[in-house]
Amino acid sequence: MRITLAQVDSLLGDIDANLERAHEAVAAAVEESSDLVVFPELHLSGYSIGDVDADLSMRPDDARIEKLARHAGPAGILLGFVDSGPDGPHTYNSMALYQDGRLVHVHRKLYLPAYAPFEERNHFTPGPTMRAFPVAPNTRMAVLLCNDAWQPQLAFLATQDGARVLLVPAASAQSRFPEHYDSHEYWHDITHFYGRMFQVYVVFVNRVGAEGQLHFWGGSHIIDPWGNVVAETSQGDEQLLTVDIDLAEVRRRRRQVPLVKEARLGLLQREIGRLLEEGGDL
Repeated sequence: MRITLAQVDSLLGDIDANLERAHEAVAAAVEESSDLVVFPELHLSGYSIGDVDADLSMRPDDARIEKLARHAGPAGILLGFVDSGPDGPHTYNSMALYQDGRLVHVHRKLYLPAYAPFEERNHFTPGPTMRAFPVAPNTRMAVLLCNDAWQPQLAFLATQDGARVLLVPAASAQSRFPEHYDSHEYWHDITHFYGRMFQVYVVFVNRVGAEGQLHFWGGSHIIDPWGNVVAETSQGDEQLLTVDIDLAEVRRRRRQVPLVKEARLGLLQREIGRLLEEGGDL
């Protein structure tokens, strides 16, 4: 399978300009016969939507997004946007995957940061479900949207639901606390761990550019089921990187070291039920 990491910038509040940049990236990926193009978190709106007066929300079936999906032809695209959701009062931070011009899956971010400067809980509702989904050619994938990836139970659930590739779009900015951790190193720790322990490919796509005090650093990369770096972009600059991965490597790795086949879901259900009865987080 051939995947393009679209490490691109966004213009805050300018959906049309961001769609145009997405069209350019998709055209370049199609020229390279890419099977899937992965964009960063909230590419179509920019990240700091609280700084914009206009309503930036869109439905997954918005005609402008569907036009972009058709432009990709048989290739899939994973695109981030402010999601007005089904009928109701909620707005979501979402990624939608389209293939052959059709909507395949919408992932609505599950764990929203509620600390400065990433105060997403002020603007979005947490999503309701974690699901893997089919992607041609003949595999299953799942999305962990930025802060979702800091919750390892989600990677576990995605793997047990059949995902062989974890797609991790992000809008990660340089740390406000560099004395405690380096953002680039921290993300590598997470993606290496998931690749090695859940025996999947991990596709991390971060944006670049700046919005106010936020400086997005890029560093997009792919990790294989052994926990090794397959390829990585530069830090700080826009870059399209197209990479071939061998999906059969997931099965080979899991045969050699069977870490994920015995999840013991019944055990987990019992223990989670006990924790809830004892006053755990509902």
